[in-house]
Amino acid sequence: MIKGVFILKVAEAVVKILESEGIDTAFGIPGASINPVYKYLGQSSRIRHYIARHEEGAAHAADGYTRASGRMACAIATSGPAATNFVTGLYTAQIDSIPIVAITGQNTRAQLGKESFQCVDIATIARPVVKGSWCITEPAQVPGIMRGAFKLAREGRPGPILIDLPLDVQMADISYDPDTDSPLAWEKPKPDPKKIEKAIDMILSAKSPILLLGGGVILADATEEFIKFAEYMSLPVVTTYMGKGGISPDHPLYCGQVGIQCNTRFGNKAFLDSDLVVGIGCRFSDRHTGGLDVYTKGRKFIHVDIESTQIGRIVPTELGIVSDARLALEALLSAAKEKTKKREPQGWVKDIPKLRQEMERRLEFDNVPIKPQRVFYELNEFFGDDAIFTVGCGLTQIWSGQFQRASRPRHYLPSGGAGTLGYEIPAAIGAKVAKPNNPVVAVVGDGGFSFMGEELAMACQYDIPVIIVIVNNGYLSLIRQNQKYAYDFEYGVDLWYKGKMIDFVKIAEGYGAKAERVEDPAEISRALRRAVDSGMPYVIDVIVERQTDCSMGANIDKVREFE
Repeated sequence: MIKGVFILKVAEAVVKILESEGIDTAFGIPGASINPVYKYLGQSSRIRHYIARHEEGAAHAADGYTRASGRMACAIATSGPAATNFVTGLYTAQIDSIPIVAITGQNTRAQLGKESFQCVDIATIARPVVKGSWCITEPAQVPGIMRGAFKLAREGRPGPILIDLPLDVQMADISYDPDTDSPLAWEKPKPDPKKIEKAIDMILSAKSPILLLGGGVILADATEEFIKFAEYMSLPVVTTYMGKGGISPDHPLYCGQVGIQCNTRFGNKAFLDSDLVVGIGCRFSDRHTGGLDVYTKGRKFIHVDIESTQIGRIVPTELGIVSDARLALEALLSAAKEKTKKREPQGWVKDIPKLRQEMERRLEFDNVPIKPQRVFYELNEFFGDDAIFTVGCGLTQIWSGQFQRASRPRHYLPSGGAGTLGYEIPAAIGAKVAKPNNPVVAVVGDGGFSFMGEELAMACQYDIPVIIVIVNNGYLSLIRQNQKYAYDFEYGVDLWYKGKMIDFVKIAEGYGAKAERVEDPAEISRALRRAVDSGMPYVIDVIVERQTDCSMGANIDKVREFE
């Protein structure tokens, strides 16, 4: 310090900014181009670092931490291939609106643009899959750009940010006072009162209105406000896949999920019977809507979203309201109370629990080989509402979306928009770090385990007792089913070879976890009990029937059912 001015290395300032922005957890892998930041990260008493085994795994772990807790986490890596390995994790976070901060090292400024060793323009590469991306070449700009980046990540529709730091920038001295530098304020957009009033009028005049709960309601921590509004107006509720867990599956107004894959039968039926859809915090993505002609026919749409560009982008919108979901729901409830008394369920709405149960898909099979449905039946029976689940892609994800119960927000963490194989295990590790008192289960296919299974080493190194349930049918089974019904062939999807399969039990034990293989449906619950009681990372490899297909279709009125 000179005459009241603090002289710090940029690397030290970076860590202090992370601390003041509330970052307490980082997942990453050190390297030569990021070691200056690692020096001060290692001196931090506020940030704990977990070493991943692949940079994509670090990004997914930060993502899982953020989804489970609502607090941002950091992914950190060196330059070159380490930085490019972040791209899939950043894309996964971006499309699902998850704010994480990624920090990458870079070669020195003099080497930029010269194809030097591990010198790649990651800021440009990542730009399409993040909210903001910067390679900072002026040391004095680091604090200002980082503060603005954090604000951008949180403001509006959340998303990941990337900061790329050349090595000599990290080592430069700057004037920086951590006591006077602080996070930038950001505001949540409030709804237009006239549009709120019009929305209530439209709901009151509709014959069969329905509320659609999207993932944005969960991200805004607005599920309680959503349920209060639904109950006051006695409106039936459906969810998108990303909205799963936003309302209890036992709630008397909950009909189910809408979609061409991750759906419930009654959820799709209730939606198709509606004449007005009030979508809150949803993107109307293609796996939710299916064919738009079927999805939109005979119904009007009110769309509430924090991002103005989402409104009218997919479905024709009768009324668009740009707002934070919680503020919009509070305003809707207030306006409803001014216009009408609390309404009681009428017509079929009174019978939702009965109708929902009548249309539930069968899960309790005793077959050997085990039917995949039985795995999800056992997960539902064994775990309580406090369990957190992560899922990635493939038939295992779709079965999970159709069959698994999720009663609380931030307890069902899927890779939704990206459908990322390999997301499951590192995301579960991040979620468990964020919520150490909750059981955390990664539900993964045998193909998905093969993508990021090495992150089990991170769980073992830091004694993070995640449970990994492998639904093992020896196939890239979603692709097998697509080939079968869309093209009438099968090729390149069989993961078993010469009568053998990957021995996931030995792999898990090699990392230091406990593991077992299950081939009898009656043993699934006992295996889950052993996993929980072990207090260790635990892998359960469930061998299931290979050819079971999954219910899906091109339109929400044409979902083909399988058992």
